[in-house]
Amino acid sequence: MLIAQISDLHVRPTGQLAYGVSETNLFAEHAIHALLRLDPTPDCLLVTGDLTDCGLDEEYAIVAELLARMPCPVYAVPGNHDRREPLRRAFAQKGYLPENGPLNFAAWCGPVQIIGLDSLVAGSSHGALAPETLGFVEQTLAASPDAPTIIMLHHPPFNTGIAHMDATRLFEGSEQLERIVEANHQVRRVLCGHVHRSIQRMFGGALCQIAPSVGHQVTLDLRPDGPSCFVLEAPEFLLHRFEDDDVVTHTAKVDRAPGPFPFILPQDYPGGSRESSVSALSSGA
Repeated sequence: MLIAQISDLHVRPTGQLAYGVSETNLFAEHAIHALLRLDPTPDCLLVTGDLTDCGLDEEYAIVAELLARMPCPVYAVPGNHDRREPLRRAFAQKGYLPENGPLNFAAWCGPVQIIGLDSLVAGSSHGALAPETLGFVEQTLAASPDAPTIIMLHHPPFNTGIAHMDATRLFEGSEQLERIVEANHQVRRVLCGHVHRSIQRMFGGALCQIAPSVGHQVTLDLRPDGPSCFVLEAPEFLLHRFEDDDVVTHTAKVDRAPGPFPFILPQDYPGGSRESSVSALSSGA
């Protein structure tokens, strides 16, 4: 079972750059190409928020077309750059989002339960989990106590040390969510986005992972007064591999790199043997 996670696409209207610099639409398309190249292909794809940059219908139309290329189910939660109703409209035909209220959902990817939580606070950058959302996750976990479960939301529920991002993390509901996770050992991962970097921390006894962005990355600056800025580091995504009730996570690059090249033993080099190679090394040749 292979579950892919991408985050923070920040898709813009056609021809526009995010912050005047980042070609997020091109980056998002590259990310889909990278996912389609995977062998084996993912069994499902999770998108942990900020699908768009401004929550515009035009932006969601671009995102929906890109995600429709995936041959597997796709599940998304809103980020602070998204808007609830345009997102709901864009993915209404997928059938996993509720018709009204917070965009919370539960779905299945084979034997793994996916719980998506809506942490969007309209008009704000920080996140919150409404009492309705906390009740939803608690009831959903209680209904399937033996099913390995992933919880996904946009805002991370802990400080990362990147000060300007920590000022916009999940605040309301974070302590309650941690208690819920701690009481439900079937939770294997809590997956987030928002910070545009790969970061991990234990949370209620489960590993909480922030995915890097498939576009631009937040600058790694751990000074308490570090400015709010980003860098065009390599886009990345996460792959969560389930086997025998265990999960292993890989960080993967979006863009192709040279290779792959086979590892060659010394005796396999042209004109050489293991003995001659060892002799040359020992003599300092």
